[in-house]
Amino acid sequence: MGLDMSVESGGLAEAAAQLLKLLPVRSAQPGQAGVLLSADAGGVELSASDGEVWARVQVPAQVHEDGEVVVSRRALAETLGTLDAPRLRLCAEGARLAVRTDRARFALPQLDLEAYPRPPHPPQAVGVLSGADWRAAAGPVASAASREDALPLFTAVRMRSLGATLSLLATDRFRLAAARPAWREAAAAAAAGPTGEPSASLDVLIPAGLVAELARQAGRAVELTLHAADGRFALSWPGWAVGTASLAVTFPDRQLDQLLRVEPEATVRVDADELAAAVGRAAHYAGPRGAVTLELGDGELCVRGSDPLSGESAETLKADLLGDRLTRQYQARYLLDALRPFTGAPVRLQIQSALRPTLFTAATPDPGADLRYLVVPLRPTTDPDH
Repeated sequence: MGLDMSVESGGLAEAAAQLLKLLPVRSAQPGQAGVLLSADAGGVELSASDGEVWARVQVPAQVHEDGEVVVSRRALAETLGTLDAPRLRLCAEGARLAVRTDRARFALPQLDLEAYPRPPHPPQAVGVLSGADWRAAAGPVASAASREDALPLFTAVRMRSLGATLSLLATDRFRLAAARPAWREAAAAAAAGPTGEPSASLDVLIPAGLVAELARQAGRAVELTLHAADGRFALSWPGWAVGTASLAVTFPDRQLDQLLRVEPEATVRVDADELAAAVGRAAHYAGPRGAVTLELGDGELCVRGSDPLSGESAETLKADLLGDRLTRQYQARYLLDALRPFTGAPVRLQIQSALRPTLFTAATPDPGADLRYLVVPLRPTTDPDH
């Protein structure tokens, strides 16, 4: 089939670029490196899949002739990203897709349309939440997942619905982040019964890299819809739908839920930005372990860095303390990751005994995200078992 359309360059270029971020080209198979452009009276849809993740995006266009073509999604994104013309003409010309401006023409080779694996559509809707709440919950949680592919269980975000509660959780074994963003049942689920709970539950394990990118992209939308069925998950917002299958591994829900039941020996309330800045400065003196020490005192929190080669630092911050005067060491980068979601507000640290993890939460509860971030302290260097 032929294809001929005129389209605003900005919207099409942005869609192609976002699609490439969601689906980086890793496969040597041409079909999994392609993007399908389907044009009809409703505009043009770009859809792609890498065999695991799939995405669909709708872009307004003036379609002169309906049609479908498949081209390299990297080539399309890179070509569109270099153009400054306000409007483009795209048309199929033999074995090429021509991209025309008033003064230029670019021709992308078409891939095999018949062999192209068409991405699925989202499963049934199970719930709705705001983009802001999704961004506040999904981004920090995804940041706590492991980046070691050898441990796929810990490279993912656990998402599940428990009645009217939505839970997100991820851990790399040294830190853990959990959030319970506010959500409501989808309209389609509301007709299922009077219980007020979604008719289908959400119970999936999704790669953290995808969740992080969805936090950035979908978090800009006013409202999002969650879809789930038979181990499949999708997120949709105006113009977009992105989905994947759940990882087929068992997540240790009970053990990790137990970690969130904190019994603090001391609680300290401090400005998150001031603490993050102090930790960042102390990190220059943290040595090869990257260890920064927090010392709790009366009305103050001291942040220290010390290394025989780097030197040492000590900085005192105003803080509200309840409980024992304790000292703990942490990886500086883990502290900074834990503080980042609480930027611009006070943060509460609940410090537990021995090497039990420290809990970071907003000093003023945020019902939209209900974010909790746990960081395991370092074993003291004076410990004979170290």
